[in-house]
Amino acid sequence: MKAERLHELADAYGADLRRWPASERAFAESLLAADPSLKAVLDEAATLDGLLNAAPAPVPSAALTARILADAPKRKARGRLGRAVWYLGAGWAAAACAGVVAGVGLTTHLSADARADAVLYQSSLTGVDDTEVLG
Repeated sequence: MKAERLHELADAYGADLRRWPASERAFAESLLAADPSLKAVLDEAATLDGLLNAAPAPVPSAALTARILADAPKRKARGRLGRAVWYLGAGWAAAACAGVVAGVGLTTHLSADARADAVLYQSSLTGVDDTEVLG
């Protein structure tokens, strides 16, 4: 079973183990170390790799290229409605961002004032002088 898997991997990835996935490369290296006779599988794959590398690369004709480009799906142009929806969404997003910024700014300012008032109020209840609290 393991030798069959080595044949499948050699057919799929070729003889150069550097092109194999890391997990499969480790499997092949351990299998080849255990049974050196399986190196013939990689030699056969190397022969096929050499033939494939020597073959000229196919060049598509101009007619084929033109036919493929003509049959390719066209981009749909956005109409006025598409742009209006985009602008509307951008406006809502800008308004939301402005609301968040304003809310954060006001909350920080108001909570600091409220804390100061609370401290002064509590000091007046306990009889502590204001100069001791603020000083």
